[in-house]
Amino acid sequence: MTGRGDQSVSLDLLKQKMANFAKERDWDQFHSPRNLLLALVGEVGELSEIFQWKGEVPKGLPDWKEEEKVHLGEELSDVLLYLVRLSDICGIDLGKAALRKVELNAIKYPASSNTNHGIAHTS
Repeated sequence: MTGRGDQSVSLDLLKQKMANFAKERDWDQFHSPRNLLLALVGEVGELSEIFQWKGEVPKGLPDWKEEEKVHLGEELSDVLLYLVRLSDICGIDLGKAALRKVELNAIKYPASSNTNHGIAHTS
């Protein structure tokens, strides 16, 4: 496994690595949008389990053990990787779509309106 240090990782790099990973294993045949979505939902469930009985958790997870943070990183990564793969299979540029959504949310939830507590409820 190669560490990237402090280098940022692009969605395009992840997309390419996921495509290569699937091709090398002949998994493209299984990577339909439906199958990837269901796998993504399963990973979100695993991510949810980590927080299920912890109550509110402060930013930075100061009371968490290192192995809990490592596990969280793995589950977050699973969600991200399936999301990147799903967007690729669907022909969606996830980076551009996300930037567009941030712009739409800025219009929908202007900064002068401070009633949403920092959580954009998007639809």
